[in-house]
Amino acid sequence: MSELQGFRIHTGNIGIKDATTDVALVVADVPCIAAGVYTQSRFAGPSVTLSRAVTAGGWAQGVIVISKNANVANGPQGDDDARELAHLAAAAAGLDDGSLVVASTGVIGRAYPMDRIRAYFGSLDVAGSSDAGFLDAATAIMTTDTHPKLASATLPTAAGGTATIVGIAKGVGMIEPDMATLLTFFFTDAELSGPDGGPGLLDEVFRGVVDRTFNAVSIDTDTSTSDSAAVLANGLAGPVDADDFRSALGQVALALTKMIAADGEGAEHLIEVTVTGARDDAQAKGVAKSIVNSPLVKTAVAGADPNWGRIVMAVGKYGDAADVDPDVVVVWIGEHRVYPSDGSDETLAAAARHMAEPEVRIRVDLGIAGGEFTVYGCDLTDGYIRINADYTT
Repeated sequence: MSELQGFRIHTGNIGIKDATTDVALVVADVPCIAAGVYTQSRFAGPSVTLSRAVTAGGWAQGVIVISKNANVANGPQGDDDARELAHLAAAAAGLDDGSLVVASTGVIGRAYPMDRIRAYFGSLDVAGSSDAGFLDAATAIMTTDTHPKLASATLPTAAGGTATIVGIAKGVGMIEPDMATLLTFFFTDAELSGPDGGPGLLDEVFRGVVDRTFNAVSIDTDTSTSDSAAVLANGLAGPVDADDFRSALGQVALALTKMIAADGEGAEHLIEVTVTGARDDAQAKGVAKSIVNSPLVKTAVAGADPNWGRIVMAVGKYGDAADVDPDVVVVWIGEHRVYPSDGSDETLAAAARHMAEPEVRIRVDLGIAGGEFTVYGCDLTDGYIRINADYTT
């Protein structure tokens, strides 16, 4: 990974739940243009409310994340605790209030251990050099993730140099983003210029990338109260082309999206569903989500069972499918056309072999028009049930 200029990182253990790292603080040396996209849940946590206000202004100078506790549905006390956390972290970083994006993830309905948080930040000073890296930050924000999620990309600057984008993410369950327990943050030294000086263009680019990546992933159809995605650009590497930036940011986001889908709770297979030939992209996305979210499709993938009937069932149940004609729909598992079926045992055996691979690709063409969309998910195993049955105990 190329060196990213102008960010300092601190991670540590407050003791929120156990002895693993549970706090990550990333601070920029200079104010950054910023953009964010957040959960649409009516039970959005106070961290989301605070962060929405920060990124709505188009500027931020860091991110503070607490893991193992979502601080959601705790009433006015939860709101007060989130504001105090933001104040304590900003003070430790030598920043003004309102400079940090705030995020929290973990069990809902449990109050922060504020005595521990106050003691921790009261003795913390991160105004100097970093004592951790982005891999440490990616590790600190995990809950039931089996491994940290980190990706990066580089792009050329106008002056002939190189800018870097680094992204971290967490999330393996309670994931059906409607953003816009998924958290993802991007940090870059690129300068993205626009007619308004930067924030508006960054927001536009970021929302487009999120829609094709994080808003295209689903583990279990449950939208978290804490979903948050944000990007901070300090501009220290110099100006870059907007299209180059969009491409590089999309590359990092897609890598993280696939990591999340592949690491779904109890997952053994990544599922990639592409729908083409739809009336428009929105219909393609809806049909693809109907497939990837179907428990019957998920369990078929878990068992490497090429039961294509479950796929066409999921297409047929989608609510906005009045113009879908079963006689023109085509379905592939991997490279193998399974519908219309040729009745061949050999075709089904080849499809089953593909479904035994770590990444399973399903493609459906609706034969209507040019709409297309790809979504990402995972299979459904007994491991998901065990993790979530025992989550708080």
